[in-house]
Amino acid sequence: MRILCLLCLVSIALAGCSSSPDKQTDQPAIDELAAFKTAIRSKYDMKEAAFAANDVEPILNRFYSDQAISTGPDGTTKIGRAELRPVYEEVIGSEVRVESFDATVNGDAGWDWVNFHVTPPAESGEKPFTFKMLFLWEKIDGEWWSHGEMYVVGKFDMK
Repeated sequence: MRILCLLCLVSIALAGCSSSPDKQTDQPAIDELAAFKTAIRSKYDMKEAAFAANDVEPILNRFYSDQAISTGPDGTTKIGRAELRPVYEEVIGSEVRVESFDATVNGDAGWDWVNFHVTPPAESGEKPFTFKMLFLWEKIDGEWWSHGEMYVVGKFDMK
């Protein structure tokens, strides 16, 4: 009889841990994702403005963490702000627009798949192009920092 009572209590306890969605318990996750999207949109806006102003400093020092890793379509990898600097100094005259496709956050870590639209300066003779990018994010002392990215030429179809 004791075993039966124990089994009943365990069953009741497990039923309370059900994975069925509950609007009340989902709200913190929704709020966390909305706050993350707002914070990283601010970082993307800053990055776009820095490109428009031909100023690499905000990108290097306010967007990327000091040990950010960037890997491109050819497998080339740059690690840290010092290695990222020459890349940005070369492309800074372009116009960019970052379009979030799919963001995920869990506590102080998150990632965001984006379309990274690039329009080179007219005098370059290059045509506009888009990268599919994955930005990796970490919240440090209340601020989101990109720890890096991977990218390939292409574009996510926006719904």
